[in-house]
Amino acid sequence: MSTDLFLALLGFAFVTSITPGPNNLMLMASGANFGFRRTLPHLIGVAGGFGLMAFLMGAGLVGIFERWPMLRDVMKIAALVYMLWLAWKIAHAGAPGEGREGARPLSLLQAAGFQWVNPKALAMALTAVTAYAPERSLASVALVALAFSAVNLPSISLWVVAGQQIRHLLTRPARLTAFNWTMAALLLAALIPVLRA
Repeated sequence: MSTDLFLALLGFAFVTSITPGPNNLMLMASGANFGFRRTLPHLIGVAGGFGLMAFLMGAGLVGIFERWPMLRDVMKIAALVYMLWLAWKIAHAGAPGEGREGARPLSLLQAAGFQWVNPKALAMALTAVTAYAPERSLASVALVALAFSAVNLPSISLWVVAGQQIRHLLTRPARLTAFNWTMAALLLAALIPVLRA
């Protein structure tokens, strides 16, 4: 991969990683509700899970989606159901540090698995592999995956920090409820492009 193409890949990874989407909204809500340290597995799961997904897409899964387009519809339905459930969980999260029974951030494996039903992440991975590793050699696909993971982790960390910074504002139940319902509504709004596709 040429230097110019690699720099373009880094730019694409940065812009797509730092802009709002399901991962970033969930990370912000987790940062506000659980703090940075407890959100760390969720954060690492997003970055690592996305890198793995991008690699697997480039290593051959793109061909499966091209051969059986109905799999996209199956993934879309799974994404809608799972994101509705996540929005419900966010809307009903407890106060920061409350220790509400059953309230906990996503685990590393849950966050990594979420990448497979996250419409924005799927679109990012497909676009990155198609644009920056068109020949789909393992070396170029691995470079795309590593570049994305390296850029993604610090970019999405900012969303957790932003959530953590507003945590002190959420000590009143009414504010917490308004924040959680707003984050849940924004997560559902992120589904609109999926419904239109």
